[in-house]
Amino acid sequence: MKIGILSYHFPPEPAFIPGSLAEELAARGHEVRVLTGFPDYPGGHVYPGWRQRWRHQTHSDRLTVRRVPRYGAGEGSARMASWLSFAGSVALTGRRYLGDVDALYVFQLPAVTFAAAGLLRMLGRVPTVLHVQDVWPEEEPSRAGETRRWSGRLDATLRRIYQEAGAVAVTAPSMRDVVVAGGADPDRVRVVLNWTDERIFRPTEPSRAARNLIRRDDRSVVMHAGTIGVRQGLETAVRAAAALGDRMDLVLVGSGAEERRVRGLAAQLRADNVRFVDRRSPLDMPELYAAADYQLVMLRDLPELRGMVPGKLQAALSCGAPVVASAGGDTVALVERARAGLSCPPEDWAALADRFWLASAIPPPARADMGRRGREAYLREMSLRAGVDRIEGLLREVSSRAGGVRR
Repeated sequence: MKIGILSYHFPPEPAFIPGSLAEELAARGHEVRVLTGFPDYPGGHVYPGWRQRWRHQTHSDRLTVRRVPRYGAGEGSARMASWLSFAGSVALTGRRYLGDVDALYVFQLPAVTFAAAGLLRMLGRVPTVLHVQDVWPEEEPSRAGETRRWSGRLDATLRRIYQEAGAVAVTAPSMRDVVVAGGADPDRVRVVLNWTDERIFRPTEPSRAARNLIRRDDRSVVMHAGTIGVRQGLETAVRAAAALGDRMDLVLVGSGAEERRVRGLAAQLRADNVRFVDRRSPLDMPELYAAADYQLVMLRDLPELRGMVPGKLQAALSCGAPVVASAGGDTVALVERARAGLSCPPEDWAALADRFWLASAIPPPARADMGRRGREAYLREMSLRAGVDRIEGLLREVSSRAGGVRR
């Protein structure tokens, strides 16, 4: 097949899903054409060594990547300008570049919505698989003005895309209800869980350096790796850890917009068992996972997060690491179904403290069994092979269905 891929981000940006999908589809014999922007995530500035220009294409075996200019991303109106400029660039190049594809895959983030809608109009409703990664969060009632107006336009545009897509893939079961409520045909919605970079995240043994960084004695260690942001609500974890004193350590690896607030709470509570480690390269993370006893996966109790599965869950399971999940919806359901760790409701520090206490009491052989079951579940349900098999099947399905209509 000739397959087009539309994605706002693409490697060398940290956009592993569209990047690995493109490579795997090309390796399976398909001709793959990617339409994307120049790399600028997360700072909004084009990476060193890159220069935005109109005619930029790179080729490898069966894979072509075309990059188009866009404004640097930012917050508020600057962010929207970046999205709209990407849509304009796609409109100028999309028909010629993707006009003869058999099917189109759209890596659907809010940033690509307007570009996807314009491209579908230009290509005459080319058979499309929409892979929904995130939903536009509801704005606070007090936040009126330009942001809320754009939110309404985004919702209306996304509803039209849902209705036009030949198939909609969602990254978690509960997200199915969201996209159906948004206008998608229930019979065309499929669950395709995201995967992780299996070249990096796999079972390993911790190095001495990793042990020295993560552990300081024989007490139980729960580690959270990744963003310290609003969605994670790590204040709950700090309060839970502070209540247990020297029974366990909570190690937070990473940074984010809420780091100062979380550090301040740990200092206020005099939580000496809460430690912070600067952001590390993804290549270092499997050894850090192995040095800890559990990986902490947290999401706040927000409607838009109940249908999300954070990428750190797949990374932990792929590494065979037991999990403590403080979340709602599908994240906890996946952990419980796989019997890969412990879980509790979100934003309940007392319940999480109870899980931390239980985690510290579980003997090492039982922890190892949790990790083994988690990895087996990952390979069965969330691996690269499983995910690409499902997406490839959807691309063939929508192309075949559209071909029958044309005939």
